[in-house]
Amino acid sequence: MDALPLPPPTPPGPLQLLLAFGKAGLLGFGGANVWVRRSMVEEHRWLTEREWAEILGMGQVLPGPNVGNAAVMIGRRFAGLPGAVAASAGLYGGPLVVLMGLMLLWQRFSENPHVSAMMHGLACAAAGMVMGNGFRMATRLRPPPELIVIGLMAVAAGAWWRAPLPLIILVLGPVGIGAVLWRRRRGG
Repeated sequence: MDALPLPPPTPPGPLQLLLAFGKAGLLGFGGANVWVRRSMVEEHRWLTEREWAEILGMGQVLPGPNVGNAAVMIGRRFAGLPGAVAASAGLYGGPLVVLMGLMLLWQRFSENPHVSAMMHGLACAAAGMVMGNGFRMATRLRPPPELIVIGLMAVAAGAWWRAPLPLIILVLGPVGIGAVLWRRRRGG
């Protein structure tokens, strides 16, 4: 017997946004994107995978931190200006307190080789989380082959040829938009 579909979640208010983004901000120190996606899409189901990808994509092309931009857009979407403020405060408030404490500890123990090794390990773990989140989103969204090629071209342009992000967006953005329009006209 198939399980009944879950009812759609009720839209969050400012307090729910503050708590959800606060948890993601504290869990995602150095990589909150992974935790915000998990909270919005998997835990609370406030957004679909596609909606999250669209909001994150918009957040990446705007100035500032992409997940911060996403927090403002999500908060505003569900609860207006109070929601945008609550989501941003949740995302940045806890990590700010933790960061200030870590800064004080860093000043005291930065010369210790064990602390230095730990920091290098944390940086690698954060990079792995970001890559894992990207792969998870790609497999769940199942982008068409032409968009995968455009994405790989963007990675190559930035990683190997060191092209600046605005140039990559100016060149490959219209190509990606054209690919999506072409696919829609074809009926795919």
